[in-house]
Amino acid sequence: MITPDIWQKSSFSGGGQGDACVEVAHRHPHIAIRDSKVPAHAILTFPAEAFTLFIDGLAKQP
Repeated sequence: MITPDIWQKSSFSGGGQGDACVEVAHRHPHIAIRDSKVPAHAILTFPAEAFTLFIDGLAKQP
């Protein structure tokens, strides 16, 4: 579960500083996504339902 307004990084974000990934935050009723290398730059938001479908689709990839 994603905590409101707390940015979370994947456990698969890589070594080093762990900044080679995206971060997500729950901003009801949307999910926000940003680049962990430049968190002050653009943030994309998606309806939570669309984001869930996207993640489910990724999980089904070989």
